[in-house]
Amino acid sequence: MSIRVGEAAEAPSFQKAALPLLDDTQLRKNVRHATDVITNKRAIVVGEQHDWQQLRSAASAIKEHTLRHLDHYLLQFEAACTAAGGHVHWASDADEANRIIVDLVKQYGGKEVIKVKTMTSDEIGLNKAFEANGIHPHETDLADMIIQLGHDKPSHIVVPALHKNRQQVREIFMQAMGLSELGDKPEDLTNAARHYLREKFLKVGIGFSGANYLLADTGGVCVVESEGNGRMCLTLPDVLITVAGIEKVIPGFRDLEIFLQLLPRSATGERMNPYNSLWTGVHDGDGPQHFHIVLLDNGRTRILADPESRQTLHCIRCGACLNTCPVYRQTGGHAYGSIYAGPIGAILTPQLFDMQHSQSLPYASSLCGACYEVCPVKINIPEVLIHLRGRVVREQQSGANIEAMGMKAMANIFASRRRFEAAQRLGRIGQWPFVSEGWVKHLPGMLGNWTSVRDLQSMPQQSFRSWWRDRKKSAVAKEKADA
Repeated sequence: MSIRVGEAAEAPSFQKAALPLLDDTQLRKNVRHATDVITNKRAIVVGEQHDWQQLRSAASAIKEHTLRHLDHYLLQFEAACTAAGGHVHWASDADEANRIIVDLVKQYGGKEVIKVKTMTSDEIGLNKAFEANGIHPHETDLADMIIQLGHDKPSHIVVPALHKNRQQVREIFMQAMGLSELGDKPEDLTNAARHYLREKFLKVGIGFSGANYLLADTGGVCVVESEGNGRMCLTLPDVLITVAGIEKVIPGFRDLEIFLQLLPRSATGERMNPYNSLWTGVHDGDGPQHFHIVLLDNGRTRILADPESRQTLHCIRCGACLNTCPVYRQTGGHAYGSIYAGPIGAILTPQLFDMQHSQSLPYASSLCGACYEVCPVKINIPEVLIHLRGRVVREQQSGANIEAMGMKAMANIFASRRRFEAAQRLGRIGQWPFVSEGWVKHLPGMLGNWTSVRDLQSMPQQSFRSWWRDRKKSAVAKEKADA
């Protein structure tokens, strides 16, 4: 089984990856500015909704119900989509999904593919599979196009190029599009992108999309976006291929009423998405005449089997948790080593890998709870983070892990008052070479990771227990003297 989530399998730990990013002042400035803008807009439009909390509860309930009956709704979707002229394919992992999609493109004689934004295709490494088979993918979402032309990696779920400012985008466009001059105003950049993409929309015969929602009752697919490039990609080609995680299914069309209120407000601070595209199968003379959808597992059923972390699959990819996370706002998305960044990435990526990789991500959080407060489907991310940290510790304890051995030693010390007080006495003696003016400012070896970024107050000469005993002895002595 092959599972790809960005480059997470080969990525360094979050702590190591974050260090150089913390020194990139321009990147941090770009991330903070963009997330501040989205967060402020979100606060306004959410404040207008008197029933916001009820909407959150309803969406969470729909997701929980659907996941409990996922087999039923997936089979219902397959039957309805097939009856409408679509073709449904099932993929257990990334390799199988890529093989199906590449074979379909070859079947229709395609050498190029136009894509509307889909994180799931990035999850499985589809673009690399295309290129390995002589197929050139064209990203048509503006932010994804910036990432592709700049040979970069996405740093945000909704705004992949959030870490780039206008001047940097201008340089990317000029170099990739062979332009001698280009302004840096938003309309200049938009016009350049429109001119570049229009030829692709009119020429390329195979389109590719992701899905925000799959409607079980009709077999329909829903894609929401803000630019209109997706609408072009979904309607102009003769062949349309979609890939979607199996958790994207919802019972029916009426449930969209709830999600289409929550998603735009949470994702971009808009009251509604400018473009909401829905289609069911194929229709003669209208839109693509061949429609295929690949339903992807790629570790999702494994998450579904864990009652503690199943709520991870409620995610609607709005990115609100990233925008409010103090850790993400300092590092940006690249430190997470995965297409899924931020708090949701910290719980989703390790689980998709079955905890084989990315074990540092559950620790990429202060557990402040801000992500839970803004999540439109009430995913308790801090709760899942703590659950995953427990799994990491238990798995590490099975081997000769230094940290796990240290924790076991500490547990043994804390279990006994005598051992604890003996450790305190040894600590007061051992700290002496490192104490300066009441503070420990540097420690040797691995302990130096703590004091490299913070000072540690030295241990007092008398512990609370010792003080209490002395106080009690003094009181008893006083009583005897008074008697």
